Amino acid sequence: MTGQRSDARRNHTHILAVAEAEVAAQGAQASLERIARIAGVGSATVRRHFPTRKALLEAVFRQRVHDLCDRAHTLCGEHDSRSALVEWLRELLAYSLAARGLADVLCYQPLQDEADQDSCAPTIAAAGALLLRKAIDDRTVRADITIDDLLILIVGIALATEKYSDPTMQADRAFRLAVAGFGANGT
Repeated sequence: MTGQRSDARRNHTHILAVAEAEVAAQGAQASLERIARIAGVGSATVRRHFPTRKALLEAVFRQRVHDLCDRAHTLCGEHDSRSALVEWLRELLAYSLAARGLADVLCYQPLQDEADQDSCAPTIAAAGALLLRKAIDDRTVRADITIDDLLILIVGIALATEKYSDPTMQADRAFRLAVAGFGANGT
C-alpha cells in the first residue's frame, strides 16, 4: 500500500473493514459484489485492491494469523510440548470456527505447495511446525505426523462442523477424539 494515493489507501482500508464483517457473517463465500456495494465502491475497485477472493480472505485474516504465530512462538517455551501443541491447535480451531472462512483459505491447495510465503497457510504451517518438532523431539507426539496432517485435521473439523447449530461443541468433540490418536503411543 506504500506509494498509493491517500484515497486509494482509504478505499483499501474501508473495503477490508466491510469484507471482515461480511466474511464473519457469510463465511468465505461472501459476495464480492455485496462487499463493493456496502463499501460504496465498484466491483472493479474491490478487484483492483484484491484481485482474487483468496487475496481478500488472506487480508481479512492476516492479523489473527500473525497473532496465532506469535502464540506458537510463546508456547514453544512451555515444558509440556504436547500440551503446548494441542493448546495451539485448539486455538487455531476456535478461530477457524469463529472467523468463518479461515478454514477455506487454509484448504485452497496443499499447504506445502503454497507459492506466496506471506499467505496464511505457509505462515500458519511454519508456526505450528515449531511446536510439532519440539513435541516429536520430546517423544510426546508420533514422529510420523506432519504439520500438514494436523492442519488438514483442523481444517476438516472446522469445515465439517461450521453449519451445526453449536459448531463449537461438535468441533471440540471431534478435536478431542483426534488428539487422542496422535500421541507417541497412539494415545
